[in-house]
Amino acid sequence: MGWSRNEVEATVADYFHMLVMQLSGQAYNKTAHRRALLAKLDGRSEGAVERKHQNISAILIENGCPYIPGYKPLGNYQALLREIVETRLATDGQLDTAALAACAVPAVAPLIDDDDFSAFVVDAPRMATVAREPRTNDYQTSIPHKRDYLEREARNASLGAAGEEFALKYEHFRLRSYGKKNLADKVEQVSKTKGDGLGFDILSFEADGRERFIEVKTTSFGKETPFYISRGEVTFAKQHAEQFRLYRLFDFRREPRLFELPGPVDRHCFVSPINYICQFS
Repeated sequence: MGWSRNEVEATVADYFHMLVMQLSGQAYNKTAHRRALLAKLDGRSEGAVERKHQNISAILIENGCPYIPGYKPLGNYQALLREIVETRLATDGQLDTAALAACAVPAVAPLIDDDDFSAFVVDAPRMATVAREPRTNDYQTSIPHKRDYLEREARNASLGAAGEEFALKYEHFRLRSYGKKNLADKVEQVSKTKGDGLGFDILSFEADGRERFIEVKTTSFGKETPFYISRGEVTFAKQHAEQFRLYRLFDFRREPRLFELPGPVDRHCFVSPINYICQFS
């Protein structure tokens, strides 16, 4: 049986309540929320509610909004759900305030006990098994809303700098763990020493001395959060496929973790052009 408008509105309201609390740094109990929500629904199972929350995560990502990491994005959602989520995005002042604050708050690299980074490295998300062309409505909504929060967070200079510092320390750890202190001492944050525009942030090395070019992308949001990458970085990754690594840091302020994307970025992600330059001559 299809979900009614009342059921969808109640589910979206519950999700947004939890999301605002999360973005504001407040604790909440997912189980208690789910039980309270089930009482408002027409005999839905806990699994059905879980999937609906995952659908909401997917819609939020497509609208440039953070999501609740515990609800991994899941596509193939009903049109009514998208309509209600986008309407809520356009009108929810609490979410807007909380998301703007979460995107702008300064960040610092966390202190790691004994510089042991091994526990912070995780597997990358899996790319969809069935390839798709980027949808024409990716990052385009039928109902206008206030912000692209993910783009705003990408412009948070302190977050980017803290992420690069974390990645730099990780490279020192990685090479020292191979017994290559001489190489660890040569790791260079070229974004700082030589400036932006090279196509990568950190010059590092493999254990055999080959160069490794690392681009760092950092978010305080969930693992599946999309990231922005320049045309120059995409081109550089293709030109240096054997040496390029993109380090994606996520959940940075709460529990930073890192996964690695080697080689061309479109080997791992659907890359959608969303910005254009308009020139007169």
